[in-house]
Amino acid sequence: MSMSSPASEPRYAVIGAGPSGLAAARNLQKLGLPFVGFEAYADVGGLWNIANPRSTVYESAHLISSKRMTEFAEFPMADRVADYPSHRELCAYFRAFADHFGLREHYRFNARVLQVEPAGEGSAPLWRVRWREGTEGEGSETREALFKGVIIANGTLAEPNMPPFEGRFDGELLHTSAYKDAALFEGKRVLIVGAGNSGCDIAVDAVHRAAQVDISVRRGYYFVPKYVFGKPADTLGGLKLPPWLKQKIDSVILKWFTGDPVRFGFPKPDYKMYESHPVVNSLIIYHLGHGDVRVKADIARFEGKTVHFKDGSQGDYDLVLAATGYKLHYPFIARELLNWHGQAPQLYLNIFAPRFDNLAVMGMIEASGIGWQGRYEQAELIARAFKAQGSEQGRRFAATKAGPAPDLSGGFRYLKLERMAYYVHKDTYRAAVRAASEALR
Repeated sequence: MSMSSPASEPRYAVIGAGPSGLAAARNLQKLGLPFVGFEAYADVGGLWNIANPRSTVYESAHLISSKRMTEFAEFPMADRVADYPSHRELCAYFRAFADHFGLREHYRFNARVLQVEPAGEGSAPLWRVRWREGTEGEGSETREALFKGVIIANGTLAEPNMPPFEGRFDGELLHTSAYKDAALFEGKRVLIVGAGNSGCDIAVDAVHRAAQVDISVRRGYYFVPKYVFGKPADTLGGLKLPPWLKQKIDSVILKWFTGDPVRFGFPKPDYKMYESHPVVNSLIIYHLGHGDVRVKADIARFEGKTVHFKDGSQGDYDLVLAATGYKLHYPFIARELLNWHGQAPQLYLNIFAPRFDNLAVMGMIEASGIGWQGRYEQAELIARAFKAQGSEQGRRFAATKAGPAPDLSGGFRYLKLERMAYYVHKDTYRAAVRAASEALR
């Protein structure tokens, strides 16, 4: 193991080279704060780089928000890029972003972070980062060094959340993280568990190759079309209304464009619109209407290749694919350092660990339409907060961070689910982050 002295590493560490990590790197660069990036794979792009073994995208994966509502403001996507870009276009975009701003030279690639821990006392200790550099096996080396601060940006959509099922299934049982292309479905009777955005995308893939496609759900969903009046739906502005009124009006308007999903076998949602992430997919409704996909109840148990459902029905399947989401996964740092309570770390603005002024998490937000610019604004705040340490502005920010947490819900009552544990209201959240950032200017 090699060890660098503190004096030789007066830099910040950025963990990850996906969109959040690149945004963090760019904003440290803008303020002249030296940093080292660590990326476990050989290139940038994070989960959008399908060649990355930790990537969870599949061949047909596209953005569910439009490019203009998602891109980094200082680096717009080219006009030739599709409204809803594919993972290939997005990976090319992140490579171009890294190259344009000269970010690659600051990164160590094939460098997997193993441990992050404070190397001192107080609210701004040096941080010891230990990593394995090089490919697995021969030629890899474990190293460590001390850093002025750490930004964790390794993403939220890489660690599969595989629920326990009663009984034993004798066919193939996979999580959608293992799905890459529709050849998997050839001639099979397929059951997809969960009708979120990935589950519906993959069900649409499956209808062209599978012998049968069913989708098992435990609750109802709100389906949003990708296009309204020929334009990406998320580009059409609406009036700012009280949450209760917006929920009422938008749910009625939505039915004009998508119909009532209950007609196709979905349960009636037991929550109001915007209290959970909507499904942005028009094709699933099309295939339900054509009988290509059937809706089934929640699973009760497995028995051989038979799946028993909670409504008393049953079906035989060759493949069960769990579209059951992902877990927050920061395996290299102790949970108490991130103030982890319940289903997620409890962080100021979903970014800052309460105990420390130089430890931040990028990208631990979910919100309808937050885009990468929302994450870029997180990075801008982090860089300013790090630069302000020791100043009067920095002390004021530390005091605010230690105070009561702001309400980021925008007045909506989100479902109490693991995947909603770090959900925020886009406009409320971005306003709060920008205000905090402006106070540090």
